[in-house]
Formats: sequence, structure tokens, C-alpha cells
Amino acid sequence: MPAKSTPPLEIAVIRNDEGWPEDLDSRAERAVLEALKHAKPKIKGAAELSILLTNDAEQHELNQQWRGKDSSTNVLSFPQIEPFGPVVGLLGDITLARETLEREAAEQGVTFEAHFSHLVVHGFLHILGYDHLTDAEALQMEGLETQILASLGVEDPYAD
Repeated sequence: MPAKSTPPLEIAVIRNDEGWPEDLDSRAERAVLEALKHAKPKIKGAAELSILLTNDAEQHELNQQWRGKDSSTNVLSFPQIEPFGPVVGLLGDITLARETLEREAAEQGVTFEAHFSHLVVHGFLHILGYDHLTDAEALQMEGLETQILASLGVEDPYAD
């Protein structure tokens, strides 16, 4: 009996800022696929996700428009599925702000690539329904992020 194959997940990486390194598409895809593997959601069929690589100015506009916050932020997630619902169809969008990622990576003493992987995983877990509004939610989400990042060779971003 042949092994059951996983339905395809199409990940579109869109660049709205030319300052992003060119080699991030495969890193983003690997981060999402590892998050999918570790989070173990119910996969119902083919799915799509977009990852927008933008800048602080555009991220500021998105944060203002959708969250009412008058600032840029490192990552935004726009889920199109119910929290912890089946993975099928249009999953949503993740947006990342380049200047904020560069600044945070330098402040944290980590590589830009490691921080990028972390924020893609973080954003995708939000798409799936995870959050960090309460201590219990944060503990669960951060623990899962740490496992996923370890499988990607990225050190625990929450370690003291």
C-alpha cells in the first residue's frame, strides 16, 4: 500500500522591498513546513500561504489599518482559517518588515537569517491559531516555536 502523501502547500514569497536578501524563499518554505510538521494540524487538502517581505513604512500602514497601532512591527499575520481549524485553501498572509528584523537581529546578537526563520515560524503559528495573549498561551506557543527552531538549527530565542 503506497504511503499517503500530504496535499501540496503553495507558499508565495512576495517582495515589496528590494533590500531583502534573495536567498530567503527556501528558508521561509522550510520554516513553514517544519512548523506544519510540529504543530500537527488537521490537513484537509491543498493550501496556499503568502509571505510579504516589506519595509517598516508599509508594515506601519498595515499595523495601523488592521490593528490600530501607530507603529511598525516585525511580523503581522492575517489568518484566513478558523483558529486550529483544518488546513485547506487560503491559509492567510504573513508580512515581515525588513528594517525591524535587521535591528532586532543586531540587538539580540543573532543572524538575520535565524531571526527571519523565527518570525516566519511565529507568524505561521498565528495563522494556525496559536497566540500569546495569556501566560499559558505564550508558554505553549513559545515552547512549540523553540522545538521547531531547534529542528531548523536555530537557537532558542526565548533562552535567557
